Amino acid sequence: MKTLWALAVFALLAQGCATRGSAPADAARYFDQTGRMDVLGGGARRIPIQTAKGTFHVWTKRVGNNPTIKLLLLHGGPGGTHEYFEAFDTFLPGAGIEYYYYDQLGSHRSDQPDDATLSSLLSTEHFVEEVEQVRKALGLGPDNFFLLGHSWGGILATEYALKYPQNLRGLVISNMMSSCPAYNDYAKNVLIPAIPTEVREELQKLEAAKDYTNPRYMELLVPHYYEHHILRMPAAQWPEPAQRSFAHINPKVYVPMQGPSEMGLSGILEKWDRSADLQRITVPTLVIGAQHDTMDPKHMEWMAGQVKRGRYLHCPNGSHMAMYDDQKTYMEGLVRFLLDMDAGRF
Repeated sequence: MKTLWALAVFALLAQGCATRGSAPADAARYFDQTGRMDVLGGGARRIPIQTAKGTFHVWTKRVGNNPTIKLLLLHGGPGGTHEYFEAFDTFLPGAGIEYYYYDQLGSHRSDQPDDATLSSLLSTEHFVEEVEQVRKALGLGPDNFFLLGHSWGGILATEYALKYPQNLRGLVISNMMSSCPAYNDYAKNVLIPAIPTEVREELQKLEAAKDYTNPRYMELLVPHYYEHHILRMPAAQWPEPAQRSFAHINPKVYVPMQGPSEMGLSGILEKWDRSADLQRITVPTLVIGAQHDTMDPKHMEWMAGQVKRGRYLHCPNGSHMAMYDDQKTYMEGLVRFLLDMDAGRF
């Protein structure tokens, strides 16, 4: 009996040593830089982009190494930055997921063309081709390329998936409806009426006068709209990456495409609607919605049922920035989708 007991203890100790030993090995693989051309810059690269107006450069940064899961992140705005995605640093490395930050043309770390040139490039068509050039430069392909688009990035990811499905392994549409007219209807009929009457009336007067730069506009909007539907915590307590990202948004991209109002969409994207085309998206797709979002969560759940292979992730405590205000739900659901895809479970 003593011999059997000793053998059992030895086996358990050996198993424990093997388990402990696997973590450094996994870490070594995840941070293996062999053959990478971005080592000198810590994973950061400026990629040349060919456009109708000449060559420009966009900024990207790789984190980690995984031959089968490479996730490119498309920020919102338009004209926002990658910075608010920095919350992913807490979760994705531990799951062994390789991911890429990327500032689109006109955004913070990428080139800022002159006003006339930039204005001529503000279209979904331009940004889709920009993403495709970024993909090629990073060497991402159908065996490993996952695309996540948040907010405006969700529009861009949808457009990319419709034009270049052969390049994708998986798609994530985060906090974006498939129809801007439907988004405007939701804001008009559900979100705006929920604002206290006196506040709503003052905001509408400022918007009618197109007085969007009046400090009073944001004084009203932040506590009565942003803190309810953009990021559900006092703005002074918003995580530093989110604050930094909002501070760096480029209005020369944002306003022409989104429009000046924060309570609806009136710019270039006003008529964008791909609801009827969702059935053409054949790659496995995760749609993420949140209960308190500026976007209708029921619509986003519906979207997941329209694509050929869809899954819906609902963040019950979240808003538009659910990666912060319902972080556990968001991150666990995202990682589960990616790992399920990698293991053939989806």
